[in-house]
Amino acid sequence: MGRLVSLGELVSVRNALRNTRTRVVFTNGCFDILHRGHVEFLNQAKSFGDVLVVGLNSNASARRIKGRNRPIVSEEDRAFIVANLVAVDYVCIFEEETPLKMITALVPDVLVKGADWGVGEIVGKEVVEAAGGLVTNIPLVPNRSTTDIVNKIVKDFRDSG
Repeated sequence: MGRLVSLGELVSVRNALRNTRTRVVFTNGCFDILHRGHVEFLNQAKSFGDVLVVGLNSNASARRIKGRNRPIVSEEDRAFIVANLVAVDYVCIFEEETPLKMITALVPDVLVKGADWGVGEIVGKEVVEAAGGLVTNIPLVPNRSTTDIVNKIVKDFRDSG
């Protein structure tokens, strides 16, 4: 089994880790046009535990929440890139708009999102806290976002013509 896994494989891994005092951290996102902010976020998320699981929005899921022109990078490529980052142990693609199904199946010890999400808004908060887990958010790296990159590309393209 590699780092890119199905939900069934991930549940098996989680069940095996439950008895080993291994702290499982979960986060999710689109991770479209991977940039420094993403990498710093994932590194910080990993610092909350031993194993970092990333739920990755599928192409259809990303399109529903980000708009018809997104994602720019395919789910296969996004999954490959994220799965090969040092901090990331497992990546699982999900089709739904939120990772609630995945969080409910895994019940991670720690649930982490970026600070653009208030702790009370984090999907899966109730599931994790009911099991005694931690739900938290991490400050974002200023001026680092996929939207900023896309806007710069569009501006530079328009300015060059």
